[in-house]
Amino acid sequence: MQTVVLAAGVGTRMWPLTDSRPKPMLPVAGKPLVAHTVDAAVEAGATELVIVVGYEADDVRSFFGEEYAGVPVEYAVQEEQLGTADAVRSALEVLEGGSFAVLNGDALYDVPSLSDLYDSGPAVGSFEVDDPTSYGVLETDDEGNVTGVVEKPSDPPSNLINAGAYVFPEEAHEWLFDVEASERGELELTDVLSRACESYEVRPVAFDRWLDVGRPWELLEANEWKLEEVETRVDGEVSEDAELNGPVVVEEGAVVRSGVVIDGPALVRSGASVGPNAYVRGATVVGPNAKVGHAVEVKNSILMAGATVGHLSYVGDSVLGRDVNFGAGTKVANLRHDGETVTLTVKERRVDTGRRKLGVIVGDGVKTGINSSLNAGVVLSPEATVMPGESVTRDR
Repeated sequence: MQTVVLAAGVGTRMWPLTDSRPKPMLPVAGKPLVAHTVDAAVEAGATELVIVVGYEADDVRSFFGEEYAGVPVEYAVQEEQLGTADAVRSALEVLEGGSFAVLNGDALYDVPSLSDLYDSGPAVGSFEVDDPTSYGVLETDDEGNVTGVVEKPSDPPSNLINAGAYVFPEEAHEWLFDVEASERGELELTDVLSRACESYEVRPVAFDRWLDVGRPWELLEANEWKLEEVETRVDGEVSEDAELNGPVVVEEGAVVRSGVVIDGPALVRSGASVGPNAYVRGATVVGPNAKVGHAVEVKNSILMAGATVGHLSYVGDSVLGRDVNFGAGTKVANLRHDGETVTLTVKERRVDTGRRKLGVIVGDGVKTGINSSLNAGVVLSPEATVMPGESVTRDR
């Protein structure tokens, strides 16, 4: 199955993590987010990959190269971000004739369901949610076939949402050129889906597991999902009196010092160091060349390449960008005392994350002084600084 993977977006809802990298290249369990999408596609039966790139395209190209997991890779460039139909249209010059699949490069899909989608075209991936009002909702007829999509309806026709995975017939090559701009000024791929529904019986293929990774806390959810799949492997240096429990991977070149306890699932990347006397737990990745110092606790977090958490610090349910430096004694709050869920700023608007536990989202190069504290839901811009002893309760 020819598979188009959409990976051209800037990812503004992920800011500040996307300030200098494309959202599909954000790290999830030791590899880029989009690599998990591509892995699932290859396992499900993709015979050719066409990756649509745009923002920071070289990052994507350098990772995948001309072949990935034995499958040839082509690239198409979306010059302007004009919508998903425009992105797929840019891929037509390298697509051969015949049917083809389209996947969002910032979503995770379970392989058996994706394989079912590939075998069922024309088809669209679906996922059942309790509250579909924030999604594109699938309309179906009495036979269960898809008849259309309603975007963010106040009165949803069903609780089946569009999972951003499609198999289109060959005619879609022509339909893509008939798409007109929507009310929000974009060329929408759902218009092509509507054309398919007029000409074919389009099946909604239910995904057993699916995650749209569009906002920072969803990066943590993706990490939690993919770390479930790791198996213990110790290639690096681990002290004799360190304790590794559950699935833990220590890559070659990583160091786990004396007195450290790691309760997996956890991944310690090459060049990273942990300890002495540190505690790492709960779906945590310590990125390449990152450092977790003496008597530090890190829980359910992502430390990107080169991030440092100084001794006597606590980091919980947080994402730290590249080369962040937390001074000794920095404490992250990750729980509201009023029992409410944590809110976070997304595109200049406070959004309910739905998570009772969420710490901070920290851009590249941030530095905190000793004994500083960061409140739950704080976002720190790239290169921001926090003074020693300061308590930060608002974004900066």
